[in-house]
Amino acid sequence: MARQSISLTEPNDEWLKTQVENQEYSSKSELVNDLIRQARKQQAEIDWLRAKLDRREKSGFTSQTKEQILAEAKALKNG
Repeated sequence: MARQSISLTEPNDEWLKTQVENQEYSSKSELVNDLIRQARKQQAEIDWLRAKLDRREKSGFTSQTKEQILAEAKALKNG
């Protein structure tokens, strides 16, 4: 695993410490890795939705309703 050194603002460092003290995570590293995983997943969802919207926009129409598109996006988000 790659080792990194980062600087944190005081409020962010305090928040990390609190999460570890509350036993939500065993270490700051574990928490930071989890936050990065969540951000990567969120970005993948945004990229998927953007690509789908771009394709639909270029095709000029869709047979799906906005509710169907939203349901599909939510299903992707929920895994």
